[in-house]
Order: sequence, then structure tokens, then C-alpha cells
Amino acid sequence: MMKLKDFLVSEGTEENLAELILLLSGQAGSIKKGFLTPLKNSPADEKTRNMYGEEQMPLDKYADGVFIHRLRESRLVRYIATEEQDQIIEIENPKNDFGVVIDPLDGSSLIDVNLAIGTIIGIYPGHVLEKGSKLVAALYMLYGPITTLTVTTGKGVHEFAMDESGEFILRHRDLKLPEGKIYSPGALRKDYLPAHERWVRHLEEAGYKLRFSGCFVADVHQILHKGGVFTYPGLKGKEKGKLRLLYEANPMGKIVHEAGGAISNGRGDILEILPAAIDQTTPIYVGGREEIGLIEKFITEG
Repeated sequence: MMKLKDFLVSEGTEENLAELILLLSGQAGSIKKGFLTPLKNSPADEKTRNMYGEEQMPLDKYADGVFIHRLRESRLVRYIATEEQDQIIEIENPKNDFGVVIDPLDGSSLIDVNLAIGTIIGIYPGHVLEKGSKLVAALYMLYGPITTLTVTTGKGVHEFAMDESGEFILRHRDLKLPEGKIYSPGALRKDYLPAHERWVRHLEEAGYKLRFSGCFVADVHQILHKGGVFTYPGLKGKEKGKLRLLYEANPMGKIVHEAGGAISNGRGDILEILPAAIDQTTPIYVGGREEIGLIEKFITEG
């Protein structure tokens, strides 16, 4: 059994990057402990709203605090941007120039019904307002029946599972996106734009099965293993989409891209978009190259 630390060494991961990945992955246990606290509904006045107008559960803020505290304490990065913060945090006297983007708890509204949720992280060599193609590493943790870590440093995509001692042990080496017929469509059908609606109809006629949990991490994880495509498109009146470019699209897109798939806003590669702001949103299509090519064709044709 190969531990994450040993794997990173064996792959020749740059020492400072490996140290940062180990620090971030090491917070999974603390995040999981936080799940044990909301066993009953929290009072309404404990809930707040983030910069996107979305309700923040106490656990969102708890998870955010766990990562920020450890990163501040370690000084392993210069920049921190998280979905729960309205501005970039800059660390004084950092040991490295890394910039980290974090969605601390993706799918947190599913906790009270005991469905899988996750954490998404991207690591840049410097500032975070860069194209996703500049990421030097991306990873996500999925808290389901098994707690898993999926990571890329640009040398393939590898999955680890947490053992009883809290160590991440190699489970799958060099994952490749298989061919498959799963589609995970976010949003309401009545709000679909015409090209997207034609694309969904095409998938359904080709026998694709709908699988959508409401957790971006869980849905993309399934597609990474079984093939297919996830989408949260631009919609009528919300053409710029809902999911965040920095915290969700770029890290997950980097992982899927390294596994042989693709990510698009329907018109081109999301990883080549230069972010204008930390709260930028984007339509997302992520998964198999065939399905991505098809939606780009439909949108181009109008």
C-alpha cells in the first residue's frame, strides 16, 4: 500500500508543492469531524449569505476556517481565494509564492440528507487570477461512504482512499476517462437555451442515463470513473452560468483534462479563460471530448 506522501516522492513532485498538497489533504479529517456537529437543524439566525447571495451553512464557514487557518499558520502560500471570502487573502512573509483557490464544501446543502459532498482545490505557481491551464496541481476530496482524494500535478490523475488511521492510500493510478453514457444536467429544463436543449435531447435519444446528485464533485467523480458528461449551462436570463470559474470549473476541469477529457463553456476551453474577477461564473460542460465537441458544434450553429 502506497501512502500519498510516498507517492508524491516517487513521482518526483517538487518538494514545496508536495508539502502543500499534504497539508491540504491533511485537513480532510478535520472537515469530516465537522459533519458530526449539525446532527440537528441549526437555528436560522446562524445562517448567513456569501458574496453570491447564497445561503451559508455553519459548516461551510467551519470548513473555510479550517483551510484558511492552516494555510496562514504554515505560510506555505502567498495567496488564498475561497468561495466563502469576498476578497483574496495575502499571507505576510510566505515561504512560497503559490496561490490556492478553494471551494471548501461543495454540495453542503446535501449534508442533512446524508449524501456525498466534497472539497475542490486548485494550486497556482503565483497569483490566482490566471488561466486554469496555469494550475500546477488540482485536487478534490469526496466525503462519501469512502473518503477519497483525487489529484493531478500534471502527470496523470490518481485517486487515494482514506484508511482507518486517516492516511490517504493509493487506490487508482493514472485514471483515464472511459467511454460511457451518463449525463448530469444541472438547472431547470424550462430555462434551457435552444442549443443546449437540442444537445440534451441528442444525448437522451442516444441512450444517456441521467445521474445528478446536486454535488459537483460527486457528479464529476462518477463521470471520471464511468464516462459521460456533467453540465451546468448558461440559462435564459443567466447566460453566464452559475458555477464559479476559479473555485469549481478550473480545478475540476484540470483534473478531467489530465484524465483525457475536456471542459468547455460551450464555445471553447474553459482552462484558457483569463479570469476578470474572483467571483466570475461560467457555463460548464465537463467530461468526454465527444460530448464537449457536440455542444460546441450546436452552439456555433446557433
